Amino acid sequence: MIWDTHAHLDDPRYKDDLQSVLRNAELAQISRILNVGYDLSSSIRSVSLAKKFSNIYTAVGVHPHDASSATDETWDRLIQLSKEAKVLAWGEIGLDYYRDLSPRPVQKEVFIKQIELANREKLPIIIHNRDAHQDILDIVKKHRPECGGVFHCYSGSWEMAKVLLNLGFYISFAGPLTYKNARHTVEVAQKVPLDRFLVETDCPYLTPEPNRGKRNEPAFVREVAGKIAELKGISFEEVAVKGFENGEKLFKKSAR
Repeated sequence: MIWDTHAHLDDPRYKDDLQSVLRNAELAQISRILNVGYDLSSSIRSVSLAKKFSNIYTAVGVHPHDASSATDETWDRLIQLSKEAKVLAWGEIGLDYYRDLSPRPVQKEVFIKQIELANREKLPIIIHNRDAHQDILDIVKKHRPECGGVFHCYSGSWEMAKVLLNLGFYISFAGPLTYKNARHTVEVAQKVPLDRFLVETDCPYLTPEPNRGKRNEPAFVREVAGKIAELKGISFEEVAVKGFENGEKLFKKSAR
């Protein structure tokens, strides 16, 4: 019983074999998948997927890459979508200073706007952070998510993680935890409390070892969970159970 808490199965790379991918997930005991939107179109597709498949849930939101394209109509539609029964979170949202596909002031404005919308709709948030550590911290300290949140595919230091944990956030680990150069992420995974971590694929991206180079899929989240078990010196089963329980605590609208 494992929960892949961040996937993008609406990506075109799954258009020809989604049923096989979901079958692989079932065989790997991935019992729940959270499909995450990154703009209005992907959020609509994610809600549709969740309606079609019983084990798929979803989140809606605008990624920092797409911040410049958000309009009042975008917010109105996302608010409507957020009320769907299987929408568990608002995301993914945040800041990306690596690609800077939207101007940084716009990214900040849209990030804050979506924290406010998530608070209004009583949803936790899913945060994307790339090379924007200090600005992200400043914003979440000043504009607190009332229903909590998770830093997905965590890439920061343990020092930053301690601050986030104190603020009530969860830390999520993806494929990069299994890479040879993942020194900082390994340290965080070793030290993060068992009641505050999640596992994810971010598929089709960031495929973990030993499948790196292939298209990622939910079944591969077992490699991430296995790495956490190795680093903490505990059983795979304990990591799977704790990760699932943590997902249920954060994403409170989920079915029991």
